[in-house]
Amino acid sequence: MSRNAESTAFRSALEVVRGVEPRVADAIAAELADQRESLKLIASENYASPATLLAMGNWFSDKYAEGTVGRRFYAGCQNVDTVEALAAEHARELFGASHAYVQPHSGIDANLVAFWAVLADRVESPALRKAQARQVNDLTEADWFALRRELGNQRMLGMSLDAGGHLTHGFRPNISGKMFDQRSYGTDPATGLIDYDRVAEAAREFKPLILVAGYSAYPRKVNFRIMREIADSVGATFMVDMAHFAGLVAGKVFTGDFDPVPHAHIVTTTTHKSLRGPRGGMVLCGPELADQVDRGCPMVLGGPLPHVMAAKAVALAEARRPDFADYAQRIVDNAQALADGLLRRGATLVTGGTDNHLVLIDVSGYGLTGRQAEQALLDSGIVTNRNSVPQDPNGAWYTSGIRIGTPALTTRGLGATEMDATAELIHTVLSQTTPGTGPDGAPSKAKYVLDPAVAESVGKQAADLLTPFPLYPAVDLG
Repeated sequence: MSRNAESTAFRSALEVVRGVEPRVADAIAAELADQRESLKLIASENYASPATLLAMGNWFSDKYAEGTVGRRFYAGCQNVDTVEALAAEHARELFGASHAYVQPHSGIDANLVAFWAVLADRVESPALRKAQARQVNDLTEADWFALRRELGNQRMLGMSLDAGGHLTHGFRPNISGKMFDQRSYGTDPATGLIDYDRVAEAAREFKPLILVAGYSAYPRKVNFRIMREIADSVGATFMVDMAHFAGLVAGKVFTGDFDPVPHAHIVTTTTHKSLRGPRGGMVLCGPELADQVDRGCPMVLGGPLPHVMAAKAVALAEARRPDFADYAQRIVDNAQALADGLLRRGATLVTGGTDNHLVLIDVSGYGLTGRQAEQALLDSGIVTNRNSVPQDPNGAWYTSGIRIGTPALTTRGLGATEMDATAELIHTVLSQTTPGTGPDGAPSKAKYVLDPAVAESVGKQAADLLTPFPLYPAVDLG
């Protein structure tokens, strides 16, 4: 697409929106301006290409398409079939998977599809077999009671939240925590690394139906070969949630024991984050689970979003290009450069560094909570998110950590030199911020004190750092 075509496309779209609700058009334009001017270090965010963004704004949004390719419950879905089949084809080829299901609306939805697929495949129940065979009207009240009990009483073993796991891996605030009897494995208190012997011990003791690997805030690789061996030793289904690092798998930065697809029974992911696509989810599996996974709608999902599947097809096609592998490697190189820069300035990092796209700073060394650090950085033009650290004394709300990641800034073209400058800006803000007090004069975990002049200076330096790396340079909204 030419630079002029991109500008014309987005300008025209905003002009049409402005004709109906100008405040929405203004908010869209303001969001682009904000993203252009701030250092985006949220590990789960990125910048989708103009082609991916434009693929979401079209007539596919008007279609209902429950079912799967060639087996829809609505007529007139031949074009939806085309884009869903293309997205699945690109996903299979990109990750080396035998089956791909691209309908999930989010990573949480993808996980729910996977959980129910495993339950349906593994739980022996006459009532479940009737339900699978669509003989739902034949189920008695006793059948329903047994089914609820059996499907809500299975065991899941996953990474603990404070060690870097995710809410959807069996924790109470999420529906997965109500579906499963869950237990967590943590990390070694001394190193912050996964202790595979302890995971194996927990699996032998707990005997889970599902062993989950994957993370949202663990800055190291996971050995999926060892995790599969642990799952096999106790007869568990091995599931990997690679939402955060899917781009590193797609770009062949994670291979062999560190590529989950050859080792897991089922793999879930988002399509944004390091994969740089639209917001959405996806499930990869072998043939033994494919039929169950394809029942995601209506089992778990509502109608699929054809316009988002179209954007997934575009983004996955982009990820199959040779330059995506270079991009994925630069994500990791930048994360390591950022970690090194922080360590040289005295910051404390969980596990002492990173192997992937994210860095987890323990900000208690600066005398701050994660919430104080997050807000002080935001005041200074640096967008991050607070995050728990292992054995976090401040809990999941205030936290003691800040999670930062490099996918978005790598998309903009920043490199090792800019990562070191970013580390200096982060250190400046954190070292110049002090805890505040509440109305009663007691120490506060939320309030903080930062000289506005420091925030303004860092914000200007952040903007200057980004100037040579314009975001969506071909898009001029006028």
